[in-house]
Amino acid sequence: MASGAGAIEIKRKEETMTTQIQMTAAHSAPNRDRRVWVGWALSGVTIAFLLVDATMKLLALPVVLEASALLGFPGADMARGLGTVLLMCTLLYALPQTAVLGAILLTGYLGGAVATHVRVESPFFTHSLFGVYLGLMLWGGLYLRDFRLRTLFALRVST
Repeated sequence: MASGAGAIEIKRKEETMTTQIQMTAAHSAPNRDRRVWVGWALSGVTIAFLLVDATMKLLALPVVLEASALLGFPGADMARGLGTVLLMCTLLYALPQTAVLGAILLTGYLGGAVATHVRVESPFFTHSLFGVYLGLMLWGGLYLRDFRLRTLFALRVST
């Protein structure tokens, strides 16, 4: 008789846990959808900016050549080379299958931009840290839209 009562108690606990999981899933679905949309919005703004920047470099526009020369990167060939690298990294980031690889490569690219601005003593918060701001948007957008990344770097709240 005791084993029968124990089996019933286990069954009740399993049903309670199943109900709690279902309720949690039902409540988190709208949040998950919103999180993914915000992630894609952040990523979209970042991708759009980087595509415009890459295009301007590939076209070797005069404004790009002037700014690049001030940073120590003279010439249209240098601008086109940087534009090509930026375009490839941005396209990798834009595709969900290769987004993490693209984010890693773009982080390196943006780190080089930060180092360049620090080297020439550009204004700190507006120029030197601009690559950091883009990197935060890049990784923040990817974190919100990629469940695997959120699982890997789970933000834990102590209770």
